[in-house]
Amino acid sequence: MRYFVALAETLHFGRAAERMNMTQPPFSRQIANLERDLGARLVERTSRQVSLTPAGQRFLKDSRAVLAQFEAACRDARLVAEGQKGELRLGFMMHAAHRIVPRIVSGFTAIRPDVRVSLSETTPAEIETKLLNRELDAGITFSGRVLPQLETQKLFTDRLCLVAPPSHPLAALEELGPGDLRDADLIATPAGIAETLRRAVADYFAADGIVPRFRFEPQLQNTILRLVAAGLGVALVPESICDGQLSDIVARPLTNAPTLEVVLKVRREADNPAVAPLLELIRTESFSVRAE
Repeated sequence: MRYFVALAETLHFGRAAERMNMTQPPFSRQIANLERDLGARLVERTSRQVSLTPAGQRFLKDSRAVLAQFEAACRDARLVAEGQKGELRLGFMMHAAHRIVPRIVSGFTAIRPDVRVSLSETTPAEIETKLLNRELDAGITFSGRVLPQLETQKLFTDRLCLVAPPSHPLAALEELGPGDLRDADLIATPAGIAETLRRAVADYFAADGIVPRFRFEPQLQNTILRLVAAGLGVALVPESICDGQLSDIVARPLTNAPTLEVVLKVRREADNPAVAPLLELIRTESFSVRAE
């Protein structure tokens, strides 16, 4: 196709061959082979001039379109290989949606505008599983257990607080300790869904020798907030989840509140080139949001 386009644009076998960095005889054979393969004459040759046949005019138009698509495909392949184009699949837990996800997505799209960021809100347990199964390229979750297949980059430190309905007696306290919650109906995520969070809640009570009373154990934090708002109990949740949250619940600080590290996790053998600029962004920009 490139040989033919060169000939169609110059209408001269010698100049077309020179453009393709070859001598005229092998160039002429290439055109003849093309016509034979197509079963159609593309050019009319005389001793004085070369002109395109109707078939040649059509083939020129289609050849230019095909070559343009081919060049675009080559360019896109290079850009994807360099992490300049493609898709980045980012999973995150609800806690991160308010405080850190918008900042990361905004920063990443600024440096990689042609990489589509696919966002997936899910649970901490699912994030690790999907990373290991190559269903996600990166995940924002709690630090939790150390897995040799995953690389971890710290984002910020979160802190647990109490959420309760405004009418609940505990809502009247300025600060609460484990003893204040001894008889409270608690709502918490199961350990199988968010092991790090559930362990932090359990350890907080265990330090004072208290066995917490869990009434409901929904999987999602948003469900926990809705149950609290409905007056079905209180909950210990990360402070970040309360950023700009519901008007029908109140948040209260905890004495010696447990802290949780929120991190970005990626596979050490990441096969998506877009992961490298994401990690570089996290390392070079200030994403630290410390618990106060």
